[in-house]
Amino acid sequence: MDNGVSAGSTASTSTLGNIALGLTLLAFGIGHTGVIDGVTAASSVSLAMYVGGVALFLLGLLEYRGGNGFNGTAFAGIGIFWFTWAKGAGASVSDEAAGAFLVLFALLALTLTVAAASGLFSQGVYALLTLSLLLLAIGTFAGSGGLAKAGGWVAAVAGLLAWYGATAALAHWPMALGRAGRGAVAAG
Repeated sequence: MDNGVSAGSTASTSTLGNIALGLTLLAFGIGHTGVIDGVTAASSVSLAMYVGGVALFLLGLLEYRGGNGFNGTAFAGIGIFWFTWAKGAGASVSDEAAGAFLVLFALLALTLTVAAASGLFSQGVYALLTLSLLLLAIGTFAGSGGLAKAGGWVAAVAGLLAWYGATAALAHWPMALGRAGRGAVAAG
């Protein structure tokens, strides 16, 4: 997202996509932490399916159509992740299959981390997503609830960062890291 994007660009779909990503990651992460009594990762299934899955996938297609291959790949790919995760939630699969699923999408998140050309802000969101998915995968393989909670906290922080970046772009808030003289760092 770029505060200085002219009208007619994909800035609005980028902003909406990052809000959808942020809210879904936040709900998913909070569900894994257990910090709110009675809220689990399964509580975020509907949000993950429709906001994280369907909406992000459609926004990814709009980004591709608008010429933004990075956001198109990011939103469509992560949309596929959320939709598939939501459809499989509660299904009887082995820990190995669930862990492998998380590792495969951690690779997508790693690709997005490396390819994020818009700066440290979006790289931070995708790096935290990568770390979260890896912690959740290792926790699944090892049967470790502690690693799953840690992965949830990392996902929640990634969600907050994506949400802030989208909100900052929309509200024209500062998004600079470090001293003001360095310039703004764009999110996704």
